[in-house]
Formats: sequence, structure tokens, C-alpha cells
Amino acid sequence: MPIKIQNDLPVKEILEKENIFVMDEHRAMHQDIRPIQILILNLMPLKEDTELQLLRSLSNTPLQVDVTFMKVCTHTSKNTSVSHLNKFYQNFEELKEQKFDGLIITGAPVEQMDFEEVDYWEELTDIMDWSVKNVTSTIFLCWGAQAGLYHFFGLPKVQLDEKLFGLYWHRVANRKIPLVRGFDDVFLAPHSRHTDVPMAQIRMCKDLTVLAESDEAGLFLAMAHEGKQIFVMGHPEYDRITLDTEYKRDLAKGLPIQIPVNYYKDDDPARKPDLLWRATANNLYTNWLNYYVYQATPYDMVGTPFN
Repeated sequence: MPIKIQNDLPVKEILEKENIFVMDEHRAMHQDIRPIQILILNLMPLKEDTELQLLRSLSNTPLQVDVTFMKVCTHTSKNTSVSHLNKFYQNFEELKEQKFDGLIITGAPVEQMDFEEVDYWEELTDIMDWSVKNVTSTIFLCWGAQAGLYHFFGLPKVQLDEKLFGLYWHRVANRKIPLVRGFDDVFLAPHSRHTDVPMAQIRMCKDLTVLAESDEAGLFLAMAHEGKQIFVMGHPEYDRITLDTEYKRDLAKGLPIQIPVNYYKDDDPARKPDLLWRATANNLYTNWLNYYVYQATPYDMVGTPFN
């Protein structure tokens, strides 16, 4: 799938080396199709890493995808340069009059704070409310999923005794739903979080359909309103070394951290981890773009409210 991004976005060169078709604006304008408009609200601290991971995940269908990056203006990023943010990101105020086919709200390293204590919480709730009428389908990732479940359904998160960290086995719960088409019955996916939304609360919410869960890690995938909202509690977009980087970072800081589960062969951090979840991630994002974005979006995007 051709991904249309700004020509000088730093991760463009990496994507091209991976043989991912990245299209510049000139070429995109000469294709007689309407590109799918995807907005990414990137709340992760290492924004360029997340850009690469998500663009890679969106690169597996024949659709033309035009990606826009958004940042919150009520928080100052400490790990990404101001010049990068000013050049490649827009604020909600600049975008709120537009409509988008899809929105991805990432996780954020604020999960141990109460939602209302997060400095950009009010701005985030404004964006989530705006998405109801202005976005065809929204994916909420990790802390973003917890924030969405709390804001829309009143489901609180709970603190875990220790960080849920590593690759966990999940089982597909509802194979008839197109979002999990092509998934194996059981599959591995990464988690990295200190909080959770208990499965008992999720099952009690009549608006939520559970699509995949784990005995150890709890929810992995659920949706509401026929796929207009999709909640992914893990990090399928992570690349091979993301958990390795997080593990060694926490060790260096003297933080309590266990070796990531099912990640290193023989639990040896000196060994290169196998990439065991890429096919699942590709399936998830391809199914989302195809069944819940492309096939559900009106050609002229004149309103996409919930039914």
C-alpha cells in the first residue's frame, strides 16, 4: 500500500529501505482515487519510533493512505525536538474542522496517574468526543484504550501488582467479526503496562464486544458500535527490539522490572529476540483499514456519526 507522508519525514528513508511504498504528494495527486485519510494522535514520548511502527503497520493493503500526525498542545514533549513537532505535527485546533476516515490514539507513559491528573486530559476528551461525529473508525492503543474505555463507558483502570511486560498468548473470542479475519486461534502479542481494565467489567458493558483475550494479560482486542471504536490493550505495532529497549532502559534507571515474558530465548537478554507478532499486527491493521475504514466511509465524507 502506498503511504503518503511528508517527503522529508525522517522515517521515510527507513520505510523505503524496507521496501514499503512511500508516495510523495506529487505522485499521489496523479492517482485518480480518493486516499484514505488517517489521523494519528501520537502521545508516546519517542514519537519518531512510534511514527515508524505505525506507518509500517499501515503498509499492507493496496489502498492509498494519507497520514496526518497530531500532537496535544497542553503538554510539552521532552523527548522529541520542537522543530520536528512544528514541522510534521498539527494541533487539534488546526484539524477539528476536517473529517477523517480513521484515527489512531496511541498509548502514553502516564498510566499510573489518575486520568484527570494528566495535563492534557481535557484536550484528549475533546478529541475523543470530536471523533464520534468526525471519524469513521478510531483505534485506541494501550493507555489510549484505557482512556477510551473510561471516558465513553465509565470503566476505571486498576493498578497491577507488577508491570505486565512481554509477549502473552491470546485466544480469538469471536471469529465471525471481520476485524480478526485471518488471525490464528491463539497468537502472541506484546504488552507493556502497569494498569489494566478487568475483564469482568468489560464483559458487563453491553456495548463492548470482546474479540481476543488472554488468561494472563486480560483484554487484547474489543470493539464498540460495530467497529467505530476499537480498543487494543497491547502494543501490536511494537518492533522486534522495543521491549528489549524498555527492559534495558528500566534496568539502567534502577526501576523494578522483570525479564519480558516469552521474549528472549531461554530468558537470556543477550540473545536477539524473535519477531513473533508481526503477522498478527499486519492482519489487525489491514482488516481495520479494509472493513472498518475503507468500506464504511462515504466517498465525500459528509458526516460519519454513530447510528
